[in-house]
Amino acid sequence: MNFPRLHPDTIEEVKEKIDIYEVVSDYVVLKKRGQNYVGLCPFHQEKTPSFTVNQSKQLYYCFGCGEGGNGIKFLMEIGQQSFTQVILELAKRYQVTLKTLEPEKRQEIQKELSLREQLYEIVALTSNFYEHALQETLGKNALNYLIQKRQFKPETIQQFNLGYAPSGWETLYRYLVEQKRYPIALVEQAGLIKPRKKGNGYYDTFRDRLMIPIKDIQGRVIAFGGRSLTDEEPKYLNSPDTPLFNKGKILFALDQAKNSIRSLDKVIVVEGYFDAIALHEVGITNTVASLGTAFSESQLKQLLRYTESKQVIFNFDADNAGIKATERAITEIESLIYSGQVNLKILNIPDGKDADEFIKSHIDGFNKYQKLIGNAPLWLNWKIQRLLINKDFKKADDFEQVAQGMVKLINKLLDSNQRSYYISYCADILAQGDARILPLYLKNLQTQLNKPLAKSSQKEKTKTFIKPENIAENNLLKEAETILLKIYIHYPEYRQAIFDKLEEKELYFSLLEHRIIWSYLLEIEQDILDTDDEDNNQLRSLLEAKMDHSSQAINKINELLNFREIEQYEDSNRLILIIDAALISLEKVNLEKYCRYCEQKYKTINSQEDSMTYQYYLNEYFSSRQKILQLQPLRSFSQLDIYGNE
Repeated sequence: MNFPRLHPDTIEEVKEKIDIYEVVSDYVVLKKRGQNYVGLCPFHQEKTPSFTVNQSKQLYYCFGCGEGGNGIKFLMEIGQQSFTQVILELAKRYQVTLKTLEPEKRQEIQKELSLREQLYEIVALTSNFYEHALQETLGKNALNYLIQKRQFKPETIQQFNLGYAPSGWETLYRYLVEQKRYPIALVEQAGLIKPRKKGNGYYDTFRDRLMIPIKDIQGRVIAFGGRSLTDEEPKYLNSPDTPLFNKGKILFALDQAKNSIRSLDKVIVVEGYFDAIALHEVGITNTVASLGTAFSESQLKQLLRYTESKQVIFNFDADNAGIKATERAITEIESLIYSGQVNLKILNIPDGKDADEFIKSHIDGFNKYQKLIGNAPLWLNWKIQRLLINKDFKKADDFEQVAQGMVKLINKLLDSNQRSYYISYCADILAQGDARILPLYLKNLQTQLNKPLAKSSQKEKTKTFIKPENIAENNLLKEAETILLKIYIHYPEYRQAIFDKLEEKELYFSLLEHRIIWSYLLEIEQDILDTDDEDNNQLRSLLEAKMDHSSQAINKINELLNFREIEQYEDSNRLILIIDAALISLEKVNLEKYCRYCEQKYKTINSQEDSMTYQYYLNEYFSSRQKILQLQPLRSFSQLDIYGNE
């Protein structure tokens, strides 16, 4: 779609109405910390949250990779969308009337938006139709199946809006087209009817099937899954892809599970609709289901928005088809698994049962299932155990196959600590408890694992922090940030001033060890206020308690605490001058980095094809350049002799 040029009034109204917390929390698990919200950055891989959202300023910033900006920029970067696409989506979300600079195109864009709204309406009405049919005489068999065979409670049937598609060829067609007067083309676009192959006319997509509505993350019905009540194949039939529905990107019950996933910090993925519904019914509400297709990377990334620990448990069927589905799913998300971006576990229920069967066959199904989840092995342990099935280590061929399979798996791991662990783990399996030959197998595995640790591909590096352009710039940052931290630690009376000025100018520490230390200082802020001993012993204890002693910041903390140049800063006016100069240096370097980033962006965009996004980054570039010029007359840190006379 060629987007029109939006009127400035529309853009400004969107900017006024957007709430950055609402926007970001769709993608990141945010937790309140002081005045800000924090979470794991969606733009780079990290284990400790360094991504912050300031709701009062409507800004986000990541201390880990340097990404920052407003809600519009966040959506542009996270979805790789143009400026206009983001504004259009936000306008719809916040009900902003669209105006364009090309009046003739207003009707076209309103028509596009109107089409989707009509499809939502048609699908929602169809869901109500199916629900009603389930309670009628014609839906008796379907209702009995749910209550007697599946043992679902009436409130569960209502909660998931389960329904029944009558057996007639044109029942829904007559209801929507002839009775409700919806255009045939729209009903077909919604995936509810199909044209006859011979002759004229249409027939219903779903006939004599138990109907399960599929909803988007906002809880709107967008498609259906239909289970056959006879021997008709396929047993399960999904809606075709439509403007509202792409089965490779949707997860069943995510709209109902997302809050539980957030609170429990983990998600269970099952194969079937009824597995998910059964688990929800007994209170295991952090459960979603795939839609019969291979579990995709897109689906996984959706789930990772809601769990901070990135813990995902696959509970597919334990039969051959289920094992193959698990293997296929692991292959689909391989790049995220091997790079450590997801903490994946695999649960195969004993005796080949699926989740629904297991829950129904045990009186205390909830607790027994939770125990299975707690004992579920990590994906790599599961894969290694799969290698051992039907293998006899006394046979050379079997032993060789297992050993080579282990090498192949370990060789893909990107984390050196994981590699070391699994080398020992696999060597122990191969040695079969014989401590005498364990060193031999350790050495053999290490020898075969001669492949160097792979560097993250450009695709895996969703964002790369823009580093300082040269050594001089890096040194300037290091010196300015170091002196700010030293003054903050050794001069309590200036702590609030430093904090306020950093906030006011929206400045952040760029160097990793400084970011770590600054986050620790903020976390123990109240305790710091009570610290006044000259040797900083209490402060040292507070800081060291916050970190692992292997942290790369530990040496830097010792350097800061052992500061011995205090006599140079006894003049309060000079201290203020030094603080201001350091802040100017930080601001200039950060602006220079942002300028380079915007320049890279607009130079790669075709201004004819996407003029709004091109103009956005071009404006950002020139705006930043102007700010740098305004800083030039001011004295920066590099121009100030902090240890001598001015």
